[in-house]
Amino acid sequence: MDKNIAEFLVRAKKATFAGEGTKMEPSRPNSKDLQYAEGDLKYIDTYLGGANFAGQEALWRDNAPFWSMNYIGRALSESFSIKFLTEALLLVPEEYPYRGPLQYADGDYSYKCTVDGDFHWFSGLEEIFYKNTKVYELVFHGGDVK
Repeated sequence: MDKNIAEFLVRAKKATFAGEGTKMEPSRPNSKDLQYAEGDLKYIDTYLGGANFAGQEALWRDNAPFWSMNYIGRALSESFSIKFLTEALLLVPEEYPYRGPLQYADGDYSYKCTVDGDFHWFSGLEEIFYKNTKVYELVFHGGDVK
């Protein structure tokens, strides 16, 4: 994985959903679209829904797509905390720039992200537990686009 791309992706994620970035004009009916750009690089996150949601993040260089990640997630309980999820997503590491860190905990909440593969072809699972009960899950997959 190119270090500059990983650094850009982390900045983009922190500036958009996790950072409550400015939404752009929806690309589809009722979609939520967030965009971040630096120089010739562009990141767009498009998702549908709320408590149950699906979306796609993608990267472009000079308006040519080169990487994408799809995801679908859902809250499993009223104990789910969007605030806690946002905290975890703001900790996205460059080594695994997909969702949040591999593990994170705060109070009664814990976050776990598992990833198989590498930046070019991967899949993973993100989970949040409240007092050891799973209250949220998300699956994701993606890789290079040619």
